[in-house]
Amino acid sequence: MDPHKFRSQHDLELYQQLLADRDVQSVNEQIARQAEKGNLGVRRHLLSTSVRLSESMASDLHKTAAECQEKLSLDIPLELYVFPSPSYNAACVKPESGRLFIMFSSSILEAFTPEEIRFVMGHELGHHLFNHHDIPIGYILRGRNRPNPRLALTLTSWSRYAEISADRAGAYCANDLPAVAHALFKLASGLSGAYANFSVDDFLRQVDAMQSEDSTPGQGAPTEDWFLTHPFSPLRVKALRLFFEADLMTPGGSNLNDLDLGVEGLMSLMEPSYLEGKTDAAEAMRRLLFAGAIAVANASAGISAGEIAVFEEFFGKASFSDRLNIDQLVKEVPERISQVKSVTSIPQRMQVVRDLCLVSRADNHTTEAERQVLCDIASALEISSIFVDKLFDCEPELD
Repeated sequence: MDPHKFRSQHDLELYQQLLADRDVQSVNEQIARQAEKGNLGVRRHLLSTSVRLSESMASDLHKTAAECQEKLSLDIPLELYVFPSPSYNAACVKPESGRLFIMFSSSILEAFTPEEIRFVMGHELGHHLFNHHDIPIGYILRGRNRPNPRLALTLTSWSRYAEISADRAGAYCANDLPAVAHALFKLASGLSGAYANFSVDDFLRQVDAMQSEDSTPGQGAPTEDWFLTHPFSPLRVKALRLFFEADLMTPGGSNLNDLDLGVEGLMSLMEPSYLEGKTDAAEAMRRLLFAGAIAVANASAGISAGEIAVFEEFFGKASFSDRLNIDQLVKEVPERISQVKSVTSIPQRMQVVRDLCLVSRADNHTTEAERQVLCDIASALEISSIFVDKLFDCEPELD
C-alpha cells in the first residue's frame, strides 16, 4: 500500500498553501544559503549534545527503525540519538548530507514498550515521508521577523494536521490501537503506567467533554496544551480510532473522504472558525479580539506603526484609523469579556486568548506590560495565566 495515502488532506492542502507563501519561501531561501555555506551543522550538534546509538548499542531500536522504514517505503541512511531528559519526547531532524536523524529522550526509551516505541518511530519517520520539514515552522515563528497573524494561525493549524498525518504513519507501523493510545496517554500525562490504570474509553471522554455544549476542561491532561501546535492528545487518539476504522486499515471500512470529514470535525475544536462564523458566540469573540488587540498594543507607550501594520494584517486593510477611539475600546474590554463568557465555552475563550498572543508577538516584541494585559484578559475569561506563558514559551517544532 502506498503510505502517502495516509496523509491528511488538510495537511496536504495547507502544506501547499504555505509553500506558495512568499514569507515561507524567503525563510527557506535563507536556510538554503546557510546550508550552502556549510554552517547548519545539525549532525555535529547532535554528536556534541547527544549519544549516537549504534546498531550494536541498540539493536532492537535499529530493528524497529528498519521495519518501519520498510513499511513506509523509505530508503535513507538513518542515525538514532538519545539525549538525557525526564520528559517523554522524540524528534525527527531534517536530513543533512543524505542522512536522517531521529532523537529520543532517555525517558521515552526507558518507559515505553516496544509496541509504543514502534508508534513513535513511525510517527517521526512520517514527518520525513510527508516532507513536513519543508515548512520551517520553528524558524518562521521564532525568527527575527515574526509572521503576520494570519500566517501564524495557518502555520499552527497546519502543524496540528501534520501531526495527524505523522500519527497515521506511526499507527500503520504499530498496527496496535491500544498501544498507540497508551503511548499518547503517557505523552499527555507524563505517567509511565505504574500509578494509573489506563483506559482508552476514559481518555476519550475528554474529547466528548470538549464537544459538549457547555464543555469545560477535561481532567488528566493539561488544558493549556489544547491550542498549541500539536493536537490535544485524547483528540489524537479519537482521530486514530477513525483511521483504524477506515478502509486503509480495515477492508470495507469508511472511505478517505469520510475519514477526513470526521477528523475535520474533531479538529474544529482547535481552529479559529469564529473569525468567519455568524453565530452570537463568533461575533462576541471577534469583538473581544478586536478590542483586546488594541488594549494589548496600547499597553506600552501607545500603538506603534508596526503594531498598526500587524493589526491590519489580521483585521483587514484600513481596519485601524484615526476614527477609532482607543481609550473607549480599552474601557470596553471588560464588557466584551462578559459578553464572551455568557455565550462561549472555556475552549472557545482559549482560542481568543491564543489569537491575542499571536497578534501581540507578531511585531517581534512583547513587553511585560503587554503580557500583563494578556494575562489579565485570560484571568477575566477564567483561563490560567499558565496558558499565556505556554503560548509564548512553547517550542514551535514538529516532533
